[in-house]
Order: sequence, then C-alpha cells, then structure tokens
Amino acid sequence: MSYPIAQAAEKSGLSTDTLRYYERIGLIDRPARDSNGRRSYSDDDLAWLEFLTKLRTTGMPIRLMREYARLRRAGSSTASRRKQILVEHRQQVLARIAELEACVDVLDYKIDNYERLACETAEPPTHVYQEKTA
Repeated sequence: MSYPIAQAAEKSGLSTDTLRYYERIGLIDRPARDSNGRRSYSDDDLAWLEFLTKLRTTGMPIRLMREYARLRRAGSSTASRRKQILVEHRQQVLARIAELEACVDVLDYKIDNYERLACETAEPPTHVYQEKTA
C-alpha cells in the first residue's frame, strides 16, 4: 500500500514538515514518487517512522538517530553497532525511568501529606443528624 505525504503524516502522527525534514537530514530514505512526482510512502516507511518516533520519545538525540539510520542503510554488516546503540540507549532510558519513578514517589508522599493535613484540619459538621425514635 502507498500513502501520499499528508496521509503518511496523519498515520505516523508527524507533520508533513517533519517528514520532509527527516528526509532532508537522512533519517528516512527519499520515498518513492507517484506518477505526478509526489512523495509516496509505503507500509515499510511507516513502520520505520514509528520506530523513529519511539526513539525520539525516549530522548535519543537526532545525531544518534542519524547514525542508526545510516548504519541501517548499510545493511546487516552493521547489525552489531546498531545493537550497541540500542543497548546503550536502553540503559539511558531505564535510568530515566528509575529517576522518574523516584520523582513519582516524592509526589505521592507529598500528596499523602496534604490528604492527611486536610483530614486533620477538617471542621466537624455544625449539626449532627440524630435519628428520631418512635
């Protein structure tokens, strides 16, 4: 299946400007062109864009993404270096996750303190409902 740039942008969650930028800096190969000379993206292109988006979301620098893309184009002889890039990046992502989990722990602690404080300072009701007996 093939997709024009607008549809590829929609499917990938990236803007058309980002797709053109990724092409210009070598993150993605130049897509095929349709009979009118317009960019035409394949399912494989979209899968690659999804992977690049994951790398960006995890904070991989563009410089390293470009190296990975260049190595990918060079073929299977670069598999070892590509794996190394991903292993090192995964270590950084896991460290960041641990850091964020520690931050969540601090937030939870503070929220619990505020909830306890709210319970301690809550005023008792001004009237108490008493059940009438017959």
